[in-house]
Amino acid sequence: MPLIDVGGRVRPGQELDIQAVDQWLKAQGLHLEGDVQVTQYSNDASNWTYRLKYYNADLILRRPPKGSKAKLAHDMVREYKVQKYLAPYYSVTPEMVVLCEDKSVIGCDFYVMKRIKGIIVRRRLPVELNFSKKQVQQLCINMLDKLIELHQVPYQGTELEKIGNGENYCQRQVEQWDRRYDRVQTINVPSFKYVRKWLLANLPENSTTRVIHNDWRFDNLILNAKQPTEIIGVLDWEMATLGDPLMDLGNALAYWVEATDNMIFRSTRRQPTHLQGMFSRKQVVDYYLNKTDLTPQNWAFYEVFGVFRLAVITQQIYYRYYHKHSSNPTVKNFWMVVQALHVRALKLIAQHKIQDHQLAQKYTQKLQGMLRR
Repeated sequence: MPLIDVGGRVRPGQELDIQAVDQWLKAQGLHLEGDVQVTQYSNDASNWTYRLKYYNADLILRRPPKGSKAKLAHDMVREYKVQKYLAPYYSVTPEMVVLCEDKSVIGCDFYVMKRIKGIIVRRRLPVELNFSKKQVQQLCINMLDKLIELHQVPYQGTELEKIGNGENYCQRQVEQWDRRYDRVQTINVPSFKYVRKWLLANLPENSTTRVIHNDWRFDNLILNAKQPTEIIGVLDWEMATLGDPLMDLGNALAYWVEATDNMIFRSTRRQPTHLQGMFSRKQVVDYYLNKTDLTPQNWAFYEVFGVFRLAVITQQIYYRYYHKHSSNPTVKNFWMVVQALHVRALKLIAQHKIQDHQLAQKYTQKLQGMLRR
C-alpha cells in the first residue's frame, strides 16, 4: 500500500458520471487538460469521495451517498460553505474550487476542492515512517495544537456566524442524541437511563461558543510527507458548527483508545493512540486546558457526553445490522461495544462523584480548622 493514499477502484454501484462532471467543470471556466483518471477513497463511511486527476489539476469531488434523504446529514452545500468561510482564518482548510447545486448533472449536489497531497493516518502508523517515541509525542501535540488553533478562530462578525447557533449548544446536543438513542435501541443494549438523566442534570452553566469540527480524529488529518509530524490539512467538515469547544474535545476523547484499555475498546481502535509517546486521555485534557483559557467546572460532563454520543453512533450502525438492513459481519458484535461504553460512562460519573465528595471533605476540614482558631 502506498504511503500517500491516491484512492482505488470505484466501488460497484457508486460509479461517477465522469463525462457529465467533466463537461460541467469545464463549463464553469476551469482549464482542465488531458483525460481524467477517477479513483475513489475507501475510508468514507458517509459521503462519497473521489479523486479526479487531470494532466494539470489534482481535484477531489465530494457527494452524498445515493438515496440519502437526511439533508442535514449529507449537506454538500453547507460543507462547502463552512470550508470556504473558514479558509481565510485556518490555513489547513482545503481550498474549495466549485460548488454544483444543479442536480441534473449527476442527480445530487456536489463540490470540488483541490487535493492536499500528504499522508492520512488510520488504525496504524505506516511502517515507512519509523517514528520514534519522541516523534509520536510531537505528532500528538501537533494534533492537539491544531484543534486549539481551530477553537481560537475569530468567527464573530464574519461569514462563519452563519454555520451554526451556539446558544444552549450543550443542552440541544444532549437532547438530540438522547432522542436518537431512543430510535435505535435494541433489547440487547442498556437503556443508558441513568447516564442520560445525569447529563441533563449536569449541563454546564457557563458554556463558551467557538468554531468546532465535531469529528476530530487522526484519520481526518493530512500529514506532510516530507515532515510527517506536521499537519497540513484537515478534512471532513460535515458536522462543523458553532458550539462549546469542550464538547469537541470530549467527542474526540471518546475515540482515544489507550494501550491499557480492555479488549473490546482495543478492537475498535481507529487511530494509533495506543503507541508509546501518545498522551493518555487525562494528559490530552490537561494539555488542552493548560494551553487555553477554558476552565470547566465539571469536565466529567464533556467526557461522559462524548462516550454517550459514540455509543449512539455505534448503536445506529448496529441497529441496521440487527434489523437485517445490513449484512456487514464486522458490526455484528457492536452491541458489546455499546455495553462497554455504558460501563465507561458509569465509571466516569462515579469517579466524578468521588472527587466531588473528596473536595467537599477537604473544604469542610479546612473550614473546621479556621473555626477552631
